[in-house]
Amino acid sequence: MKKQIRFSKEAQRKLKEILSIHAKIRKESSILPVLSLAQDEFGYISQEVEEYVADLLDIPVVKIHEVVTFYTLYNKEEVGKYLLQVCRNLPCALSGCGEIIDYLCEKLGIRVGETTPDKKFTLVTVECLGACDTGPNMMINDVYYRRLSKERIDEILDELE
Repeated sequence: MKKQIRFSKEAQRKLKEILSIHAKIRKESSILPVLSLAQDEFGYISQEVEEYVADLLDIPVVKIHEVVTFYTLYNKEEVGKYLLQVCRNLPCALSGCGEIIDYLCEKLGIRVGETTPDKKFTLVTVECLGACDTGPNMMINDVYYRRLSKERIDEILDELE
């Protein structure tokens, strides 16, 4: 028997808040904030979470799936404690993101798109972090790191240990 997922009491309170704001506009406008809440609550957006959100919002699950697969901010599978997102767009490429990505792969012992065996780090690349003038850039969870170098990567990873 499948375990039924459910928001915690705190998440249910936040859901009511979101719906009170967005329901006035149209119910579809609540999809993004509710998916963000679900990701915070469950760690990633599984098919089961998509179905749960669709039921909560009374929206067809296909609409929820379209949103989840369109936006890269939603994790479609479990990620490590620290999600490392390295920008790979042209300005960051010109400032050395390829070297940074290679170094992170070597240092963590994983490839892009993988999670370390201890579930501590997941490494992904993203198209843009919106800080083109300070590349190469990386975001770990919700924290930006700019002007990266191998030495700076070592410092950052040591701080996370």
